[in-house]
Amino acid sequence: MDYKGTRRLSVAPMLDWTDRHYRYMARQITRHTWLYTEMINAGAVIHGDPVRFLLKDECENPVALQLGGSEPADLAKAAAKAAAYGYDEINLNCGCPSPRVQKGAFGACLMNEPLLVADCLNAMQDAAPDCSITVKHRIGVDRQTDYQVVADFVGTLHERTACTTYIVHARNAWLDGLSPKENREIPPLKYDYVYRLKQEFPHLEIIINGGITTNQQISEHLQHVDGVMVGREAYHNPMLMRDWDKLFYGSDTEGISHAELVTKLQTYAAAQISTGRGTILRHMARHYLGLMHGLKGARTWRRILSDAEMLKPNNPALLAEAWEHVSKANFENER
Repeated sequence: MDYKGTRRLSVAPMLDWTDRHYRYMARQITRHTWLYTEMINAGAVIHGDPVRFLLKDECENPVALQLGGSEPADLAKAAAKAAAYGYDEINLNCGCPSPRVQKGAFGACLMNEPLLVADCLNAMQDAAPDCSITVKHRIGVDRQTDYQVVADFVGTLHERTACTTYIVHARNAWLDGLSPKENREIPPLKYDYVYRLKQEFPHLEIIINGGITTNQQISEHLQHVDGVMVGREAYHNPMLMRDWDKLFYGSDTEGISHAELVTKLQTYAAAQISTGRGTILRHMARHYLGLMHGLKGARTWRRILSDAEMLKPNNPALLAEAWEHVSKANFENER
């Protein structure tokens, strides 16, 4: 089966992390994996600087914009703007548990209002008819522990919308008493709930998310669901993605070497700085700290690229300087 063009693998939307600079790097490592923006409030897209919130590099596709919001009219306006920027997918966040998001009455608390979510999805689809409109959600809110909670949520949306793709974080969202970080770690993972969703709704695209850190785990999940979304591990250890095209998309292209990637990132950084839009090396280098994970010299790489004084001159050649330390410390030739 040809999996290219599918959401078989994806990188989760992560606030303050999956910006356009991270996504450019990720796309150099994996050609076929779906990438997601960080969550962007619909109001910011409508009223803010569209270049700041929607700009992307053409190489990023397939890429999805994740929106936060609960007003169908606002989400429709934001979706229309996103479609004009060439996003392949627009995703509605129904899973974020942060207090800031709750005050805006969106994120995970929307799971308690499936009819409103249906109105939102329909408004987004009408405004961006050529985009795939999807939803990312939890398996329940607070102490809702029964499988039927998430089954009813998906069932209601399936009946009332054209949405066919459901990205399911296999944990509850505890809206009271846990921080966003604790919400990613304390509520127990219930992968079996997501597997059951696929069994109950076999014609829907069900993607699993939450606590997935290895290629072996990805392979095991793909026996039960259509796709796997990886979050923090893809950020802190981005070269994990290097074999994804070959392992999960059937590509025969060899994975990029560290040396080649550093060269590409240096060229990219120079181009971004030269635009004069205020982008500085630090904005990009912060995403590169985990690139040498597992290699000798990784600590030196991280130290150089997080040193405020060394970053201050805004010289992309700092990447080559940092790489030189890693290259010398590793005796095996890169493939």
